[in-house]
Amino acid sequence: MELNTIATAPTSSVLNRSASDTTLNAAETNTSISPPSPSFVFQRFKRRRDDDQHEFVLSTFKEDMIKSMTTMVKSLLTEQEKELKKISPALLEIKQTNANIESSITFLTEQNRELKNTIESLKSQAKKDREYIVLLEEKIEDLQLSNRKTNLEIKNVPNQEKETKEDLINMTLSLSKTIGCEMNKKDISDIYRIKSKKINQTNSPIIVETCSSLLKTSVLKACKTYNIRHRDKLRAKHLGLLKNEEAPVFVSEQLTARGSRLYFLARDLAKSSNYKYCWTAYGKVYIRKDDVSPIITIKSELQVQSLIQTS
Repeated sequence: MELNTIATAPTSSVLNRSASDTTLNAAETNTSISPPSPSFVFQRFKRRRDDDQHEFVLSTFKEDMIKSMTTMVKSLLTEQEKELKKISPALLEIKQTNANIESSITFLTEQNRELKNTIESLKSQAKKDREYIVLLEEKIEDLQLSNRKTNLEIKNVPNQEKETKEDLINMTLSLSKTIGCEMNKKDISDIYRIKSKKINQTNSPIIVETCSSLLKTSVLKACKTYNIRHRDKLRAKHLGLLKNEEAPVFVSEQLTARGSRLYFLARDLAKSSNYKYCWTAYGKVYIRKDDVSPIITIKSELQVQSLIQTS
C-alpha cells in the first residue's frame, strides 16, 4: 500500500502543474474521472522540414534580388554619371548660346524700337512734305493761271506749209470777224503754235495771248454764241483756210496741264453720269447736274472718282 501511494504522488503533482484550472475544477467535482495513466506523455509539435526549406529559398531569392537590383542601380548611376560628364560641356555651350541669343534679341529689340521711332518720324515728315507739296502745287497752279488769264487756245487748226506768226495772226483776225467780236493786230500780244509731242501731228493747238482778260472773255462768249446760233459751227474755213476747210475748230481758254486733265475727266463724268453742263472759266473746271442743281468746282481727280461712285 505504501508503494502505491509513492507512485501516484508524482503523477498528481504533474497533473497539478500542467492541467488548466477548468480541468482541475472538473476533477474536483467529478470524482468519477480517473487520473491519467502513469505512462501518459505530452507530445511537442515540430515545424515541418519542407517549410524551413521554402523559407530558406525565399530568403535567398530576396537577397539575390536585392544584390541584383543594387548592382543594376549602381550600373545605371555610373552610366548616368558618364552621360552627364559628356552632356555637361554641351549644356554649357547651349547656355552660352542662349545667353548670346538673349543678348542679340535685346540688341535687335532696341534696334527695332529705334527703327520704329525713325519710321514714325519719317511718316510724320512725309505727311508734312505732302502737305507742303500740295501747297506748292496750288501756288504754281495759281501762277500759271495768272499767266494764262488772257490766253486763248484754238484747237484742231490744220497746219499750213511754211506757216509764220503773220499767218497765225491773220487766222485769228479772220475768226474774230466771223464771230462778230472783231480784233486788230494790236490786241494780240503774242501768238504761236504748240509743238506736239506726237510725230507727224498736223493740227496742234494755237495759243493767242490777248492784251486783256476782258477781250479774251468776249471772244469766248462770241464763239459760244456763234456755235449756238449756227448749225454750221466754227470750222477751218472761218479762219481763212482753203485747205481742210471743213475741219471743226474749237476755241477755249488756255488751261494748265492739271486743268486740262481735270477738264478731260469732268467731261467723261458728265457723259457717264448724265451731268447737263461741264465748262471752264478763268482756268477752273465746273460741272452741273441740271438747271436747279448746285455748281460743283472740280479740284482733284479723287473728287471726280468720288462723284462717279456716288452718282
